[in-house]
Amino acid sequence: MAGYEALKDELAATDAKVVLAGSVDGEDKYPELGADLTFPVAVNMTREQGDSVGSWWEDRRSIIQPSEFIIRKDDSVASSTYSSGPIGRMEPEDAVKLIKLYASRE
Repeated sequence: MAGYEALKDELAATDAKVVLAGSVDGEDKYPELGADLTFPVAVNMTREQGDSVGSWWEDRRSIIQPSEFIIRKDDSVASSTYSSGPIGRMEPEDAVKLIKLYASRE
């Protein structure tokens, strides 16, 4: 999440925004999750909430696995990335590149 925060100016230049980050961790972990972030972080997320945004829930550990979405202005999904662990997440730099690619096609 800190990587997206670090690129917030580049994201803003594309007219993109980080809308929400979420975690199953509680508020006691918030300093680790993003006290320095300018975008909201949902804490104590439940399976139902994860399902409502299309995330992948891992039953064994009761967590939401990394899920990233790029949403168009018309609210359709332009891109989605799912991982079964920390490797395979969409890197913030790649998200910026992908958003710029989609914008160039409009």
